[in-house]
Amino acid sequence: MNINQPIRVGLTGGIGSGKSTVAALLRDQGVPVIDADAISRSVTAVEGVALPAIRERFGPSSIGADGAMDRAHMRERVFQNPLERHALEAIIHPCVRQIINEQAQACAAPWVVLDLPLLCESEHWREQVRWVWVVDCEESTQVQRVMARSGWSSEQVLAVMRQQCTRQQRLAIAHAVIANEGIELAELARSVQQVVRQFGL
Repeated sequence: MNINQPIRVGLTGGIGSGKSTVAALLRDQGVPVIDADAISRSVTAVEGVALPAIRERFGPSSIGADGAMDRAHMRERVFQNPLERHALEAIIHPCVRQIINEQAQACAAPWVVLDLPLLCESEHWREQVRWVWVVDCEESTQVQRVMARSGWSSEQVLAVMRQQCTRQQRLAIAHAVIANEGIELAELARSVQQVVRQFGL
């Protein structure tokens, strides 16, 4: 990475860990945050840059009536089929990487947080960040939160969790752990502030 570019911090956590909440708390503190999920949604939205390749590879059924990628259809299609999933990722991920890099390079702040749900799973992104911050909670808490938030069954949540790194694997790459178990939002905000100060940012 160019030394003139801002320091990149990778923020990650398993589904239901509260990573998005931590990202919002960082923004509240004036920290620039680049959201990989939001970018992924933008490239598959109406007129998104990834749509032509998705339509060509997966056919008209991959595009919804609104002109965006049919996320529910594609989730069901690729979830149990690794080849299909890898094909979709091979289209979307390069687009997302390019936009993240462009936004990071344009950032005028001395450091920037990359909100990367699959940081642990991606050797590319682990090499692109100086530090990894992991938002962590019990796996049972992850399941409960996603069930309450999304109306999924526990089996659906566990199936997604099995596709992600384990809690132990995420903790193994962490330079800092932000615990989000059994605490109020104000306490979580204080924890985030402490981590920022710990790294001298």
